[in-house]
Amino acid sequence: MLLLISPDSVEEALDCAKAAEHLDIVDVKKPDEGSLGANFPWVIREIRDAIPADTPVSATVGDVPYKPGTVAQAALGAVVSGATYIKVGLYGCTTPDQGIEVMRAVVRAVKDHRSEALVVASGYADAHRVGCVNPLALPDIAARSGADAAMLDTAVKDGSRLFDHVSPDVCAEFVRSAHARGLLAALAGSVRQSDLAPLTGIGTDIVGVRGAVCEGGDRNAGRIQPHLVAAFRAEMDRQARAHAAGVPAGN
Repeated sequence: MLLLISPDSVEEALDCAKAAEHLDIVDVKKPDEGSLGANFPWVIREIRDAIPADTPVSATVGDVPYKPGTVAQAALGAVVSGATYIKVGLYGCTTPDQGIEVMRAVVRAVKDHRSEALVVASGYADAHRVGCVNPLALPDIAARSGADAAMLDTAVKDGSRLFDHVSPDVCAEFVRSAHARGLLAALAGSVRQSDLAPLTGIGTDIVGVRGAVCEGGDRNAGRIQPHLVAAFRAEMDRQARAHAAGVPAGN
């Protein structure tokens, strides 16, 4: 399982660089603009320059509306700025067809510029609260649009968490559906160390965190701490060893 950490500034990215051995992907977002809020192109470039060259950079393009042209341009801006993973939050899409239309435009824009870049179709475990597409539709949307990964996060950052809205069994169905289509499966949403046992057990490919590695556990007011990144990775590794050894989850 890969660990994706989301700094919101160059300063936080430098803190991530201090913990580079413990993480796999640095994800650029702007939390005050939403769950998958987009940061500025120059911030993506500066973060790309601030972290080790062999650490991939992910960038969100926002909790986007159903406007394929607008979103495609935003995605192109992210990949031109140096992102390897391009994440699109399908916030304004209410049907799978709308999601596919948006994601096809994104995939074309991104892949025409950099074929090896990875496009991530992101949905929300709490879709019922914001009226967007059903989270279990995401793997099919991603596959039919030519994306590389499907992701679930939470739309409303009010302290509720991934498993408050979708059970581990539903997350397992999401992961199985993504894998059956040849996609990576990513899960996020106020994930804590205590969630790592079920996330490992269901075969999650990428886990995304911010609050869990911020001072005070606060994704907005707290700052990423290298020692918390290291501790989170240590628990990930412990759960991976336990799972490989057939030890019951959480032990």
